[in-house]
Amino acid sequence: MRLELQDGVSLHYESAGDPQSAAVLLWHGARCTLRQWDLIIERIADRFHVVRFDIRGAGRSGPGRDEDYNFSTYATDARQLLDHLNIDQCHVWSMAWGSRAALYFSATNPDRVKSASLFDLSIGTADVAAQVEGTKRARRKQRAAGVVLPALPAGWNEHLDENALAKSLAAAGKVNLAAYAKRLNMPVLVATGDHDPNLSSSRESVALMPRASLVELPDVGHGSVLMRPDLCTDVFLEFVLTHV
Repeated sequence: MRLELQDGVSLHYESAGDPQSAAVLLWHGARCTLRQWDLIIERIADRFHVVRFDIRGAGRSGPGRDEDYNFSTYATDARQLLDHLNIDQCHVWSMAWGSRAALYFSATNPDRVKSASLFDLSIGTADVAAQVEGTKRARRKQRAAGVVLPALPAGWNEHLDENALAKSLAAAGKVNLAAYAKRLNMPVLVATGDHDPNLSSSRESVALMPRASLVELPDVGHGSVLMRPDLCTDVFLEFVLTHV
């Protein structure tokens, strides 16, 4: 499905579940698309109205002007999507880079957010090389423990315009997220793998948020929802069902 935003950008989104149920808004990670959530949709769509979208410039969403690749614009896009679907409030669930954007959205739109589940959150500078190495170590431990690693969803990293994608991801470096973390007054779950270098920043983030809790995901690296969709869904449901 597509939504033509007020500035003419075409936003690609999908929804599942009963529109009368409590809503969950999903934010994808860096270089990911809304397809990253394919492995968890069936487990939550029977309880929630689940909405996922490609941020402008990523996936199948259209590109915008260079000056509009920022978290303020992304928050406006998400708000327009909620308005289009007649959703007054939602639970937010995000992963990695998407948790940065979702944190900003939640902080600047507290009237629209019931709770925020920010997986793999970092509010500092990302160490991509360390993320890759941590994920490799976690996968080795999972295999040794007999954990069956899921196949990545088809289309999880396919984009219409790689140049626009790069511009969209650069938005993370344009805002001081620590200042916005302090403004999150809704219940917040931060869940990060014990092999993800983002864990240090996740701990710092939780200390800034008035109503936040931290879950360390065992034997999980960066990109937790793709790596362990089963475990991540269990952790999300345990948290969010107390705030419906």
